[in-house]
Amino acid sequence: MALATVKLPPTPDESPEVFVDPPKIITTPCDPWPRPYHLEDGLRKVLPYHFTYNTYCKQRWRGREILDIFATEFRDRPQEYYKDAIECGRVVINGQKVSSTHAIVKNGDVISHTLHRHEPPVTAQPIGIVHEDNDMIVINKPAGVPVHPAGRYNYNSIVEIMRAERGHGWNPLPCNRLDRLTSGIMFVGKHAKAAEKLTNQIMARTVKKEYVARVIGNFPDGDLICDQPVMQISPKLGLNRARASGKDAKTIFRRLAYYPPVTATNGAQPNGLDNRSERERERDSKMEWKAKKGYSIVRCLPLTGRTHQIRVHLQFLGHPISNDPIYCNQRVFGPSLAAGDALSDDDEDIISRLSKMGKSEAAEAMAYHDEMMEEYNKRKAEKMTGELCAVCDTPLYSDPGPQELGIYLHARRYACQDGNWDYQTPLPVWALPPPGMDGPADSTTETDPMALVDEVGELKLDTTKPNPNEYTEPSRPLWVMPG
Repeated sequence: MALATVKLPPTPDESPEVFVDPPKIITTPCDPWPRPYHLEDGLRKVLPYHFTYNTYCKQRWRGREILDIFATEFRDRPQEYYKDAIECGRVVINGQKVSSTHAIVKNGDVISHTLHRHEPPVTAQPIGIVHEDNDMIVINKPAGVPVHPAGRYNYNSIVEIMRAERGHGWNPLPCNRLDRLTSGIMFVGKHAKAAEKLTNQIMARTVKKEYVARVIGNFPDGDLICDQPVMQISPKLGLNRARASGKDAKTIFRRLAYYPPVTATNGAQPNGLDNRSERERERDSKMEWKAKKGYSIVRCLPLTGRTHQIRVHLQFLGHPISNDPIYCNQRVFGPSLAAGDALSDDDEDIISRLSKMGKSEAAEAMAYHDEMMEEYNKRKAEKMTGELCAVCDTPLYSDPGPQELGIYLHARRYACQDGNWDYQTPLPVWALPPPGMDGPADSTTETDPMALVDEVGELKLDTTKPNPNEYTEPSRPLWVMPG
């Protein structure tokens, strides 16, 4: 007797599967080619253009109102702009205008934002070519240019500038990332296989890196290791600090040169007379950094790759990069510039003060805090002008000043641990001896710190996660600041 299979009708509590269309993606109205660059006053500028951002709902956005997401996650424009953009349909969810600014964002949603985009200018300095073959381009990245399109930057990025120079269809593949304000060695793959190979080398920590920085004061002589963990305090502002509960981080430092000031930092003249006014003496007494005379050129070897690691470690050691608008900013960190501070609980105050930089006042480093320089840089630094764009009513920024196009931090050398390749650049101009002073103008065998990793030996990193309920004494650098 043969058996037959009979398909039963669906039970009342079952319903047929319904196909759901994928979320609609809004596309950029135009993709201008050639790119709308123009060079002016040493800057590469981009003419404003319309552009659409698309992003899937992030996990932390689920169940939140659309206006709340834009107001808290994005710093580019004021909340009033985002409210108007949502109500007018420039911000949509899954291609559809939302009913109100209180619309809830769900998992799987695509948020699209079409706007009249204003990119900040960057330096017009060309991207230097250190080495090029069939697989890889080694470049000398100019300071102030971001690697990838992000935030307010799109066409003014290393990726898009190189694409504009080599053809619309060319796809540059960066293998390492430098902060926007940092200059120096970068690797750009010509095809995916080459990019993946070098990226894996860097991830495996088989590539030695050497940076050079210019810091305030007389940096200690000899080899110095800082192993303070680094924690991200504000993703929105890109702020990191030395924190005992942060991620493992280790940097070796070696002073290359120290250059004392021509006149004393405290305002005294070479004859010993102090010509400062009472107001100036009172002002200087509140600035601990004023006692740090001159500046040092320091070699930096990061053994880990945390964001802002070198900048945070130099700040912790009391010798921040002298024109760093974040970590050498008295208006943000106070007179001590957070030297030796890994335990304070003032993060919210720091975030609040930093968020004001570049809006109502210029972001300025301590090197520019002197009274005469302060007024000059307030005029020259990038900040809101009070004017609005005639097309979109976006608040306009002034052009950035010279101090905002980069900081005194340069990725000078990358070398394969096995000796297969070694690329380096000359010392940047700001690291050369000042007029009338003697000092190293390039690397020498005696001052080359790349062998330090071998001399110190393999430095093991503790990968165990700390118990949040158990206090552990923070690690200390081998060299401890006096006092």
